[in-house]
Amino acid sequence: MSEQGKKIAIPQKFSLFSEHWRPKTIAALNGQEVKLVKVEGTFPWHRHDDIEELFLVWRGKFRVEFRDRVVEMGPGELVVVPRGVEHRTAADEEAEVIIFEPADVRNTGDIVSEEFTAPQGAAI
Repeated sequence: MSEQGKKIAIPQKFSLFSEHWRPKTIAALNGQEVKLVKVEGTFPWHRHDDIEELFLVWRGKFRVEFRDRVVEMGPGELVVVPRGVEHRTAADEEAEVIIFEPADVRNTGDIVSEEFTAPQGAAI
């Protein structure tokens, strides 16, 4: 996948897949990846000890739940999850989210789940 220097149409990229909780890389820069993910339901509690994650809502309503608070977001809103902080993500109805995080990050952080751990390096 080499999209540098090319226009990327985010709605078109979202139209290429339907599964939930399986991030797809659409661009890479400076050791970071830009990923698209469709979500619905609740993801398991987990943490990433060495990295922060940025979640930007593209469509729908999405929330990041921390042990002490919940951050609810709509289109155009984002949150950065600090490294080492336990969290889970959720959406009552399907939402589309853009994720910025270092390359090769396991989406489930410190846990492995047959249902939720996504294959690494999936790009569209």
